[in-house]
Amino acid sequence: MNILITGCNGQLGNEMQLLEKEYPQHVWFNTDVQELDITSQLAVEQFVAQNQIDGIVNCAAYTAVDKAEDNKELCTTLNTVAPAYLAAAVEKRSGFIIQISTDYVFDGTKYTPYVETDTPCPNSVYGSTKLAGEIGVTKFCKRSMIIRTAWLYSTFGNNFVKTMLRLGQEKPELGVVFDQIGTPTYARDLARVIMTAIEQGIQPGVYHFSNEGVTSWYDFTKAIHRLAGITSCHVRPLHTAEYPAPAHRPHYSVLDKTKLKQAYGIEVPYWEESLKECMEKL
Repeated sequence: MNILITGCNGQLGNEMQLLEKEYPQHVWFNTDVQELDITSQLAVEQFVAQNQIDGIVNCAAYTAVDKAEDNKELCTTLNTVAPAYLAAAVEKRSGFIIQISTDYVFDGTKYTPYVETDTPCPNSVYGSTKLAGEIGVTKFCKRSMIIRTAWLYSTFGNNFVKTMLRLGQEKPELGVVFDQIGTPTYARDLARVIMTAIEQGIQPGVYHFSNEGVTSWYDFTKAIHRLAGITSCHVRPLHTAEYPAPAHRPHYSVLDKTKLKQAYGIEVPYWEESLKECMEKL
């Protein structure tokens, strides 16, 4: 197949590129904004037609959650409009699209893991635009697969793990929120799931994926420092109210992965084991 990867310079896009070597039977088109402007409907249609694209993995997104509150137009263009263009273009070739979405489509007021049939209720610009993106992709492409993920990190780009490593080495004390609960996701694990879905065949619908287990940002930080051998930095637990931010964060956004595990027969790694794997590469 001819497969288009958008947002190839991001965390997930980079992990996809590393795995592509294991799937030489496909032709991979790795693009970022320099190679393909996904906010241009004409550019998308031409690229998909000329390169006879059979499938798209959309890793591109506006992910600056706080900045999104003041940049609604740009956020909407990247997270809602562009995915619809991609979906409509690949539908013309009877192809598939895998759209990466987020736990932010929920408000985080539940206290048991979110399943795919739970009604979305975003309360941030980022969450709202990503949900609208899901709806558009599903509307314009019959073979569309939505994968919602959370707390993404990798060896690439800027992310929470790298920030906590840096701050842990620079500062004697650090305050991190303890009352936001979720599960980290190693982008390499998510990339493997995407490859599995492509190889086994796209089963349209909405799916959830993160690593296994549950933690808080505070406990996540403690694990990062422990694995890195950082002992000079004291990490204090903070309430969300002590760390005000422009965008609302879900207090509880654990994702139930049963549907994906059953559909593709996969085993999901425990979050701390994946964190260790990533940090060894760092």
